Amino acid sequence: MSDILRRGRLDSLPDEEIMRYTSSMEDDKWIFDSDVLVDFAHTAMLKEQGIIPADDCAKILDGLKRIREEGIDSLDHSYEDIHISLEARLIDMAGEDVGGRMHSGRSRNDEVATCIRLRLRKEVLELAEEMLQLVNTMAKIASENHDTIMPGYTHLQHAQPTTLAHHIMGHAESLGRDVERILGCLDRINRCPLGAAAFASTGFPIDRSRTAELLGFEEVMQNSMDAVSGRDFLLETASVLANIMIEMSRISEELVLWSSTEFGFIELSDQYASTSSIMPQKKNPDTAELVRGKSGIAVGSLMSLLTVCKSLPMSYNRDMQDASPHIWKSVENTRASVRIMAGMLDSMKVNKNNMKVQASTGFTTATELADTLVRECGVPFRTAHQIVGVLAKEDVEPTLEDIEAVGQTVLGESLTEKGLNEDMVKQALDPMLNIQKRKVTGGPAPEAMKASIDNFGIKTGMWTEEVERIRNHTTDSHEKLMQIVEDYIQQK
Repeated sequence: MSDILRRGRLDSLPDEEIMRYTSSMEDDKWIFDSDVLVDFAHTAMLKEQGIIPADDCAKILDGLKRIREEGIDSLDHSYEDIHISLEARLIDMAGEDVGGRMHSGRSRNDEVATCIRLRLRKEVLELAEEMLQLVNTMAKIASENHDTIMPGYTHLQHAQPTTLAHHIMGHAESLGRDVERILGCLDRINRCPLGAAAFASTGFPIDRSRTAELLGFEEVMQNSMDAVSGRDFLLETASVLANIMIEMSRISEELVLWSSTEFGFIELSDQYASTSSIMPQKKNPDTAELVRGKSGIAVGSLMSLLTVCKSLPMSYNRDMQDASPHIWKSVENTRASVRIMAGMLDSMKVNKNNMKVQASTGFTTATELADTLVRECGVPFRTAHQIVGVLAKEDVEPTLEDIEAVGQTVLGESLTEKGLNEDMVKQALDPMLNIQKRKVTGGPAPEAMKASIDNFGIKTGMWTEEVERIRNHTTDSHEKLMQIVEDYIQQK
């Protein structure tokens, strides 16, 4: 039997259906390049530790370079995974006496865990950069709309007047916390399991710190059983992806609503819209709807991962093979959604006049009127709440006379005699004045929002620096590894 993995212990090959069922080759395309990098680093370390001769190291590295250039399609897909297929190809090229030495001191268990971490680090790092672009786009829109009045909502009912800056920065702050979660994920992804072998490490005098260094990992995992069996970094990443997509769904829902005739707050760019096959007047917010729908992929992937990983005994179990496809699907959709959302927001047209008109409907200034009665007349807030609640039943903007009449009924006293006047009522009923009074930290007043956006800018700057640090470290490590590969090949 030619199968380099099965020929010793097993006497037969699986049939075609079993191979399709057990093979991970289709999903392993995600980790092909990572697998070659892991092989580069492991082989270089084996040579440096005197485990394999320099000449064999050079031939192995040269073969790996050629395999990398040929791509995954050149490999034999009848093998059950990328690792054995790649090793078999190397043996075909260099002979078993050379290529067969590459796997010394290593198992597929620590190999695949390292490959997944390498590829996931790349994906999550790029997601962090895309998220920063999105939140910076949102902060830019907010900085241009300090005075864009709109209704704020609770229960999707008009509640109090606010600004577009205040509303959109609410989403930006939420997504900012997701950036922080991404950075936390990167810290735990960026730990090297290579050298743990099957689960009990190896008797070869390998240098785990060296391979971790060459692959750009921040540290070595300390327990070999945990190194090969731990998939909590996938669960954590999947959770962050689901969290991001839930927020994407919330924003998308608002874009869909705001695009409707009933709201008319925004108009999406034609790039992000479609039309009807039968109704020629339609401009549908399809892209926002698809982002909203694709949140199900992230949530479903998280649930699938949790189910795959639950109740698995130490250490490696084949169930874990089914974990990876879920994270790749989720990260791919989440990254695309983040990029699409940044483009939609950056290119949308804001209908400021429609927002302003709606900010005054539904008695959105009721809270400020109640607050005015408390401040100016010394009325307890709960009593003021009752007075204004009675006024709200009429569904018309109250006059001083209206307020006075209800006050007499509820209090049995004159509110005007307690200090209320026409100018106070007028100010309380003015949406912009409502907003300007709310200048506490986090409020919608323009001065408060400018401070909030400035503070957000400081945070995004810090996140950007950390992302760049990780990016530079991984890039430098990759370049160093490739230079070592070239140097060792020349020693043939």
